[in-house]
Amino acid sequence: MPDDYTRAAVRAALTVTSRLGLREHEPAVLHERSNVLVKLGPLVARVPGTIRLARPGPAWQERDVAVSRYLTERGVLVVSPATDPPAGPHFADGLPVTLWHHTPHDPDHRYAPDVVARSLAEVHAALREYPGELPRRGPLDDLERIFGRHDLEPRLREEAARLAPALPEVAVQALHGDAHPGNLIDTPAGPCWLDFEDTWRGSLAWDLAILGRQGGPEYLAAYPGEVDEDALRVCTRLRELYSVVWRFVIAIRFPHRLPEARSALAAYFS
Repeated sequence: MPDDYTRAAVRAALTVTSRLGLREHEPAVLHERSNVLVKLGPLVARVPGTIRLARPGPAWQERDVAVSRYLTERGVLVVSPATDPPAGPHFADGLPVTLWHHTPHDPDHRYAPDVVARSLAEVHAALREYPGELPRRGPLDDLERIFGRHDLEPRLREEAARLAPALPEVAVQALHGDAHPGNLIDTPAGPCWLDFEDTWRGSLAWDLAILGRQGGPEYLAAYPGEVDEDALRVCTRLRELYSVVWRFVIAIRFPHRLPEARSALAAYFS
């Protein structure tokens, strides 16, 4: 049963496409968690869902479009933003809406670790010359914003402050930002990355920490490059903290998931 977040996202998507004079299509909700993805014929509208609770304004959507377009223009296979009509962000009812080409894919397929790792390395290589402005504290800025908007367990803020000075400043470049295997989809054209909303300019250890933590050590071992172990250790711990905090954000929208967030909190500090 769609909740208020999903219904608002669908309304915003339909408002934007109507305003742009696009042909009417029956909306099909493809995803309704962090972002709500609404398929409208050959396009997919991406509208903030749970992310509304943590990220006001369109900056993340603007980065997602800009980085995805940059990679598309350089022949890197990513889900590409629309060009006609323009990708946006457009706005309806206070929500930013971006438009993307619908990319057929097998949602159940998961690539082998070596495929994921090599594909991520290709993204990193293409992003080394990315010229656009990007945040330089990435997850730390996100955490500070969440702490400022929501009354969460004080230990979480204290832990973020403890980890911040140790965030590595080596191998700094534009990153994917959320480089877990689930963000690499199986398309007829091959492995295709998506979701560059979390892109920032930081250490490669951040992307590799996500790859290893959410994929497994075999994914990290397959990455074609050296990994600074100290940097990786700090980034892995920061990613674990980030995941705990986001569980509490998710529980604001889905209260039945609050016990899950509390369990994750206890496990982190155990």
